[in-house]
Amino acid sequence: MQTADNIASDNIALIAFGPEHIDGAVALSRQAKWPHRPEDWRMVLELSSGTVAVTHQGRVVGTILMTPYGRDCAAINMVIVDEALRGRGFGRRLMDAALTLAGDRPLRLTATEDGLPLYRKLGFVECGEIRQHQGPVKEIAAPGNVGLAAADDIAAIKSLDRDAFGVGRGALIDRLAVHGQLAVVRRNGAVEGFAAIRTFGRGEVVGPVVAANMQDAQALIGFFAAVRTGAFLRVDTPGDSGLAPWLSELGLLEVGGGVAMRKPAKAGRENAGPAIFALASQALG
Repeated sequence: MQTADNIASDNIALIAFGPEHIDGAVALSRQAKWPHRPEDWRMVLELSSGTVAVTHQGRVVGTILMTPYGRDCAAINMVIVDEALRGRGFGRRLMDAALTLAGDRPLRLTATEDGLPLYRKLGFVECGEIRQHQGPVKEIAAPGNVGLAAADDIAAIKSLDRDAFGVGRGALIDRLAVHGQLAVVRRNGAVEGFAAIRTFGRGEVVGPVVAANMQDAQALIGFFAAVRTGAFLRVDTPGDSGLAPWLSELGLLEVGGGVAMRKPAKAGRENAGPAIFALASQALG
C-alpha cells in the first residue's frame, strides 16, 4: 500500500471522470469498505458528471460525481479520497470541481461524520439522518395490494417521485426500470405509491419507496421481500420514516447511515402528499 510520503501531490491531476476510470473507482471504494460493484458505479456515472484524481501512472486516488436532476437540483456523491492522501486538501479540491459542475443548482448529499466539517465550511446544512438497513430477509406473507408496474405506469411513477423528492428525476426512474423492477400500489385504477428494486453490492437494494403512508411503504417493500426469503436486501431510509422497527423484524438491521445535507438550507416537507420512505441510494437520494 502506498503512503502519503510516496504519493506526491504535484504528481496528481484532476480530470473528467470517464468509463475508463471505473475499475480504479471500484478499487478505491473497496479500500473505503463500500460494497459497490463496477455495475453500481457505471449506473451512477451514466446519470452524472464527475471528476477523478489520478497519479501520473493513471491510478485513481480520488473520485466525486455530480448527478443533476434537470436545472432544479443536483446530488453530490461518490466522494472518496485514497486513505494515503487524506488531510492534504484533496477532498476540498474534488468538492470545488463538483460545485463547478453543478453551477447554480441547489445541492444535496449524504455525509459521513468525517466529511461533515468540510461540507459545513462549504455551506451545506444538516437536514436529517439516513439509516442503512440490511441483512437476510425473514419469511413474510406477500401483500395483496401491490403488483409489478406496467409500462404505462411510468408517467404516474415519475409524477409521484417528483412530488415527494421536490424535483423531477425522470432519467433516474428510466434507469431503475431498465436495471431492476418497479412495483406499485394501485387503488381504483390509480397509482398511489411505488418502489424499485435492483441488484446492488452484496445483494439487492429496495428504493426509492414513495408512498402516502407507512402501511403502503411496508406493503411495497414486503412485495419484493416476500419472494426473497433468505436473500440479502438493503434499504436506506430517512431517519423519520418510522420503518426501522418493522425493517428489523424483517431481518434488515440498522448498520449505520449518514447525515442528509443541503445547500442552501431548506425547511421540512411543505405538503401532505406522497413521501419518500426509502432512498434510491445514499448517492442518488
